[in-house]
Amino acid sequence: MSVPPGEADLRERLDAGLARLGLDPSAGERDRLLALVELLARWNRAYNLTAVREPIAMVPRHLLDSLSVSAHLHGDSVLDLGTGAGLPGLPLAITQPARRFVLLDSSGKKLRFVRQAMIELGLANVQAVQARFESYRPERKFVTILSRAVAPLAVLAAAARPLMEPSGRLLVMKGRRPTDELAALDPAWGRVLVHRLRVPFVEGERHLIEICPD
Repeated sequence: MSVPPGEADLRERLDAGLARLGLDPSAGERDRLLALVELLARWNRAYNLTAVREPIAMVPRHLLDSLSVSAHLHGDSVLDLGTGAGLPGLPLAITQPARRFVLLDSSGKKLRFVRQAMIELGLANVQAVQARFESYRPERKFVTILSRAVAPLAVLAAAARPLMEPSGRLLVMKGRRPTDELAALDPAWGRVLVHRLRVPFVEGERHLIEICPD
């Protein structure tokens, strides 16, 4: 069966990017990643979920950017703090089905999309929760808390503390190295590591800030 040209371009861009990241998801997982892009593009026309409009641009800006942190996740439970339209949580949940993901956001509009994506993509390892992160108190704490730069580091660190296992860590995705935010962190929080990320087909700097409470 022939593949529509647009879909073929998306698949080629995705496969090339995954190879450059050193990732090798299954064929079914790759299909789900592309289905997520197509669903996001369709919803975006009506609900303005993301500033990235074209599916071919969503592959690097949303899928590959999200997956660039894959090697830094730890444990079996991950909280995506301020997930928005399910990023980075949904792409990571697709490619890491053994982990449990909770996607947290205060926007009902964006979580409606997340829940629809969960249904259409068959993601049994994802839970969507509508709440502000300052007031969210789960029954189980998380080993990894991840955020795509929804707030300054100090704010995220304070919000993550009551949600994290003692051996857990906070991962914050940033563009340029946030020198001022790093300087404002309380040293009592523990070790802070800065990882330079290289996202295929994305220009500009990408950094991952890893905070490990002692």
